Amino acid sequence: MDTRQLETLLAIQQHGGFAAAARAVNLTASAVSQQIAALEAELGTQLFDRSRRPPVLTVKGAEMVRSAQSILQIVRETKASVGSGPVRGTMAFGSLRTGASSLVPKSLATLRASYPDLHFRLRVGMSEELMSEVVSGQLDAALVADHVAVPASLRWTPVMTEPLIVLTPPATGGLSIDELVNTVPYVRYRTQVPLARQIDTEIARLGVAPRQIVSVNTMSAVVGCVQAGLGFAIVPQVALQDMVTASLDWFPFGSPPIHRRLGLVRRATSRREEVLVALVAALTHHGRPRDTHD
Repeated sequence: MDTRQLETLLAIQQHGGFAAAARAVNLTASAVSQQIAALEAELGTQLFDRSRRPPVLTVKGAEMVRSAQSILQIVRETKASVGSGPVRGTMAFGSLRTGASSLVPKSLATLRASYPDLHFRLRVGMSEELMSEVVSGQLDAALVADHVAVPASLRWTPVMTEPLIVLTPPATGGLSIDELVNTVPYVRYRTQVPLARQIDTEIARLGVAPRQIVSVNTMSAVVGCVQAGLGFAIVPQVALQDMVTASLDWFPFGSPPIHRRLGLVRRATSRREEVLVALVAALTHHGRPRDTHD
């Protein structure tokens, strides 16, 4: 039994199948199958029921997944504890998509000044799946939104509060939200993340359904559609960081303005606590409100 086999087992459980796991861990599907077959032979039990498609974990397989999570976490923490000198190695960090384009890269760049020997692995995904990977030890920490339930085993540290804003296409500046809903098409952010659900809920509170012209599943594409003049959109202010939006106007959404919080989640005890404290400070600094019209 080696750590590569255990990491592959967790990848299959996380991604829902051998083929998806192979893509995630950069192996061929046959290599993934061989690793699991070797692990099963050593343990003397089947970890997957292969009579079903895709194969599903057996009871023993589910037990092994829990053991693998604990073993890999112990291995990582042991490697960190016996080391000396400068902080080095790789920190695995997760980020929701709206934070991954500017906020997180800037914050990681800030850490480089204090930890030049540290490397980073950035995983971009949805808040719920990122928190699950922090719990399992696959990630050291993650930046997630506040509209999700944080497991009891994790600590949540807020790093920024940002408003939702109404982003308007060229030549429509000065219109109120009611006027936009009635006269300008709507660009909808549609994906299975808390932010999209929050925006849909607040739009519904207006009492008038906007005329949707397009729905897209990335925030950068939403902003691009508004820039192209397709319609208006509701976005978090962080979506405008470092984007060329000089031709666009925006104003706070809601009265009073509606906000969302982003925060860092990590396990109660972490081998990277010193680095994570510095990362919280960097995220807080780079997440401070700025006038995106400048």
